[in-house]
Parts: sequence; structure tokens; C-alpha cells
Amino acid sequence: MRVLFDQGTPAPLRHSLAEHLVETAFERGWANLKNGDLISLAEEAGFAVFVTTDRNLKYQQNLAARSLSIVVLRSTSWPRIQRAIPAVLAAINGATPGGYVEVAID
Repeated sequence: MRVLFDQGTPAPLRHSLAEHLVETAFERGWANLKNGDLISLAEEAGFAVFVTTDRNLKYQQNLAARSLSIVVLRSTSWPRIQRAIPAVLAAINGATPGGYVEVAID
């Protein structure tokens, strides 16, 4: 599955997603795009999942008509995200087109 990381998503997380093709918005040259444009480009490029730490995304964008699944990490802290990797993997592996899930990070 193709997965795109937003700017705030810790890049080391990609090592836990070895079964997926992971790219970052920065690597694609999309680092300065607004979320709506970024999500549209990600869909056009064939990404299935967009991983972000932007918890306001659901209020800023109409996500219902999207083919991309959104996974929101509720923290930007890599040590905290590391402890929640099983939940992050479950959210990504269970992603469905147009889906939205927030992963609680303790």
C-alpha cells in the first residue's frame, strides 16, 4: 500500500511500515502545499493512506468524498508514537477509501 507522511509525521515511523511503500511530502516536493492541495495530489498519485499529526484536518477539509484514507497521529513525539506502533499499524492496515481514524498516543 502506498502511504504518504505529512510534514509533522516522524520519518522514523517508516521503518515500522516495511510492508508498505512510504514517502514523505518533503521527498515529493510537496512540503509547502496546503492540506487540500496535498491530499488531492496524493490521491492523483495513487496513495492509499495519508498519515498526519494535524488533528484539525477533519474540520478544515471535506473528507467524505476522498478516496484516500486519513490516519491522524494524536502526537508528534517520536518516543510516544513508538510506544503506539501496534495501534498505528492497525490503523494503516485497516484503512479504507475515504476513511478517517485518529490514533490515540499515550
